[in-house]
Amino acid sequence: MKSFLRGILFNAFSLFVLSLILPGVQVSGGVASYLFGGIALSLLFTLLKPILSILALPLNLLTLGAFSFLINVIIFYLMTVFVPTISITAFTFPGLTYAGFVIPSMHFNVLFAFIIVAFLQSLIVSALSWLIKR
Repeated sequence: MKSFLRGILFNAFSLFVLSLILPGVQVSGGVASYLFGGIALSLLFTLLKPILSILALPLNLLTLGAFSFLINVIIFYLMTVFVPTISITAFTFPGLTYAGFVIPSMHFNVLFAFIIVAFLQSLIVSALSWLIKR
């Protein structure tokens, strides 16, 4: 039970950080929306991810495990369907220049926005889990 509650809090916090970092993640409704989104993500990861992993096993074997990442994208799409106060839309990255390195501005459509959100959310939750275990 503690690990499920920890997962809810980690997912809610990752949604909060993602809404601050990415302009394509909009959360309306305040703290309740973040908590409800964390609950929805935790339930979807707990209940639906094993089923989708078994169904996608042939594709996962063909792509040497790369398709398992798209399962997270599907789960994020379902979360936006179940929680209408959270939306992920297309956005434009304004670009970045630091110490001679230049990252040009890029436009991400909705599919790539979901992929970036799923990737960053997994990084944030992994970092939080690592910090708690230390």
